[in-house]
Amino acid sequence: MSTRSENASEAVLKNLDQLIPTLEALYKQVHAHPELSMQETQTAHLAAERLRAAGYDVTTGIGQTGVVGLLRNGDGPTVMLRADMDALPVEEATGLDYASKVTAKDQTGQIVPVGHMCGHDMHVAWLAGAATLFAQQRDAWKGTLIVVFQPGEETAQGAQAMINDGLLKRFPKPVVVLGQHVMVGPAGTVAGSAGPITSAADSLQIRLFGRGAHGSMPQASIDPVVMAAATVMRLQTIVSREVAAAEAAVVTIGVLQAGTKENVIPDEAVIKLNVRTFDEAVRSRVLSAIERIVNAEAAASGAPRAPEITPLDRYPLNVNDAPASQRIASAFRAYFTPDRVRHTGPAPASEDFGCFGVQWHVPSVFWFVGGTDPATYAKAQQAGRINDLPVNHSPLFAPVIHPTLRTGVEALVVAAQAWVAALGAPQ
Repeated sequence: MSTRSENASEAVLKNLDQLIPTLEALYKQVHAHPELSMQETQTAHLAAERLRAAGYDVTTGIGQTGVVGLLRNGDGPTVMLRADMDALPVEEATGLDYASKVTAKDQTGQIVPVGHMCGHDMHVAWLAGAATLFAQQRDAWKGTLIVVFQPGEETAQGAQAMINDGLLKRFPKPVVVLGQHVMVGPAGTVAGSAGPITSAADSLQIRLFGRGAHGSMPQASIDPVVMAAATVMRLQTIVSREVAAAEAAVVTIGVLQAGTKENVIPDEAVIKLNVRTFDEAVRSRVLSAIERIVNAEAAASGAPRAPEITPLDRYPLNVNDAPASQRIASAFRAYFTPDRVRHTGPAPASEDFGCFGVQWHVPSVFWFVGGTDPATYAKAQQAGRINDLPVNHSPLFAPVIHPTLRTGVEALVVAAQAWVAALGAPQ
């Protein structure tokens, strides 16, 4: 099976060299013109154009800006390939000649900088490339491809929005759902594992209520700044004191806001935090501890009102199906050299990719593609400074185009071919 899959993959990929320049141009175009979550109209248009040109049946506007391409190629399995399209409200600082200078209104109406600092522009180019190659080489595979360009991953809206808009009813059910993400790691490598691959995530907003007063008269106040500071410090003990060493959780305070002037004690403070977990029992325990601590600190301060705890967004735990993961790992090892296929544990990043497999009740597999210059990565690894490399969501995050672009296209093709390789492909 491995030899047949490898040769069939090579047949699909034989035009990749000629395609790379146009994919690089697409990548740079999307990178320079990023769009915020659920606003990806230009990017969706580019994706739809590519699919139509390749001969796909294209449906747009699914879940607001989602795009689906359908390519039927005889009897065989149906496989879904997915890429996300949205960018972040982050000002790019890479200094690249195609760096984003875009600003846009976010969901609150604020004007914010916009940058592709998570690599979704690379994901768009990867999927456009794989979709084109499959359309060009139909003799090398049999089945149906569902190609999904998804909006709103960064806000955990897009996958569910597409599902709510009838994705599962409007398109054939796949036997497997496949996706990938560019991450820190040597460019040219792929990495994954069976089981949990990205964490569950919960974001919360906490409003703490006090009583304002003049800064010179704190005795007349119930100071929400002190209340918030005590709450933040106590929340940091959840992982260190309430989660076992053999378990895993992250609690991060990303926002702490209170007051507008140094000599005025405000009426309230706002905390926004993010929780990452890999186990539902741990998740429940951490969220319960947050509620307990927030309410206890408010009570200890004599707050006039109980705090308000509001969920902001939630990402499900993303679990790779074991048999499907093994099938893809075998295909990767057959195509790539062994040193380019790596095993990795679960990443604390989160993804809404898992929604598709869970709600379609089919296996799903998600893996990572390295995007760091190999020499830079090796030097940092040797010096014990891997954590100094710009990571996803950093203003400096910028995957090297080559060989990252090629590797991602190859990985999508090889993974899909593990199901749709034609029995008559060259041996």
